[in-house]
Amino acid sequence: QVQLVESGGGSVQAGGSLRLSCSASGFSQGRYYCMAWFRQVPGGEREGVASIYTGIADPAYVDSVKGRFTISRDNDKNTVYLEMHELAPEDTAIYYCAADRGRYYRSVQCAVDQSHYNYWGQGTQVTVSS
Repeated sequence: QVQLVESGGGSVQAGGSLRLSCSASGFSQGRYYCMAWFRQVPGGEREGVASIYTGIADPAYVDSVKGRFTISRDNDKNTVYLEMHELAPEDTAIYYCAADRGRYYRSVQCAVDQSHYNYWGQGTQVTVSS
């Protein structure tokens, strides 16, 4: 069973930076996985932020974070990161890491759409004050 654990959330002032980490366990040897970050504010819908493949593919970002956020991975550690810069109050949310069931294809473009993901972490709070 795949398990995901996020860390790195916290409180920063507008313009600041944070790095989130998502440590995955239970991945099958030889399979490649789409992994992504989503965020959700209380009473709001969960929205995609960025996605990355553990194989070969370009990462994907939603327009609101392009140029400010960077998703990356360390396959040896089964860890995905989200570097967030120029944070603004509207980035305040609970950030969730997600993974899909994986496949053996080495190159796949991963969607930033929650319907494509099967496993979720517990979330980590990011609060940006003005």
